[in-house]
Order: sequence, then structure tokens, then C-alpha cells
Amino acid sequence: MGTSTRWKGPAGSRWSNAGRRLARVPGGPPTPHQRLTSIADDHLRALHETLRADPSAFGLHDAACAAGERLAGVLGSLAAEGEESTDSLLARFIHEVGGDGGTLADAAVRRGLATAVRNLRNEHPELEQDMTTRAAPGGLASDMLCTLYRFFFAGLVAEFLRSVVAEHLKFAVPLLVLDAENTIADRVAEKVLEVVPNPCEHAAETTGPRPDQEPTLPSIAASLVPEAVAHALGLTTTKEGAQT
Repeated sequence: MGTSTRWKGPAGSRWSNAGRRLARVPGGPPTPHQRLTSIADDHLRALHETLRADPSAFGLHDAACAAGERLAGVLGSLAAEGEESTDSLLARFIHEVGGDGGTLADAAVRRGLATAVRNLRNEHPELEQDMTTRAAPGGLASDMLCTLYRFFFAGLVAEFLRSVVAEHLKFAVPLLVLDAENTIADRVAEKVLEVVPNPCEHAAETTGPRPDQEPTLPSIAASLVPEAVAHALGLTTTKEGAQT
């Protein structure tokens, strides 16, 4: 995309209908939060329907698959040796996973990584101190790696739709006081998180012919990338709750 052209948001009736609902949020029942939740669901549904009709739309599928595979590779090294802080962890992710592409999908990948690190920090408030003091030698625990993995895919979708919502918000300025962007993005991430597979659960169910031949968590995470992307982007409805 050229720098001189401002993106006007995705086109089509699915998106224009979701945008009109966004512009009508202020006032009247149900509550603003309930309306924003409904709008988030509308936008996620519009994205899923668009991608089912054309999986190449927005370049999201290819960007998510490529980044997911790179992320699985980085998880392997993080399992062996962690980082000095969550800031350095994010910097490493951006460098090794985020890439330097300039598309909206590429930007969503990088923001999704930031979302993953932020949620890891929220779920494990002790992590920052442990990293700084090296109180926990070695790499990150498996449950932390799986948190990063799952929140990345949820964050990628949420951050892409945040860019759509931000465009519509220009026509619904009163919503800014309601923190609409964050409310909608959080709702989208919550919905997507429900359907993204957990490598840790798969690891617990997977065995090799011998204990020393059992697949590693990073290899399981890599093998799950196509499934994780398909569920996050609404391209499959085989997992319970995946249909939107």
C-alpha cells in the first residue's frame, strides 16, 4: 500500500452493516458495553465471512501462517533460555517473528505479538521480576510459551479489526469516551482465544514410540499453525465454538 493513500477500510455489505451499527452505539438500551460487544461480534463475523469467500483477502492467512511458523521456532529457544525482560522479549519477537512488511496484515502480526507479551505479563505478574533477577534460571515455562502462542493468534485478529474500528470511529467521535477500540478488540480476542488450539494440551496427549522420541512443544506448536490460523480466521468450524 502506498503511503499517500489512506485506507478506507474493507468494502462490502458485511462491513458497511457492521460500521453502521458502530455509528449508532450511543444512547438507548442495551448498555453501551453490550452494544460494543455486539459490534465486535459483527466485525468478527464479517471478517470470517469475507475470508471464507476469499481466503486470500487482506493477506491475513499467509501472514498469520508464516508468522506462526516463525513464532514456533522462537518458542524452542525461549524454552531453553529466556530473556532479561518482557521488553526484550517483545523486541526479539518483533525482530524474529514480526518481519518488516508494510501491509495491514504485517502490522497486525506485530501488534498481535505485543498483545501476546502484554497478556503474558498480566497473567504472570511475577515474570518481570523473575527475568530481571534471574530468579528462575533457564527458559520460560511451557504454560507461558503456550500463552504466548494462543494470544498471538487472538491478538492478530483483534488488532486487524481494531484498524477497521478505528476508521469507523472517525465518524463516531463520541465513542472515544467509551474506549470503544479497546473494548471491541478485547472482545474479539476473547472470542478467537476460545477456538485457538493449545499446544500444551496437545503435548499432554501426544506420545512417541519412546520417551526420548516424544515430539517437543515447539514442534507441536509448529504442526498446529494451520489449525490455529484456520480457526482464528474462521476458515473452519470443526472446533466447538468456532462458527461466528
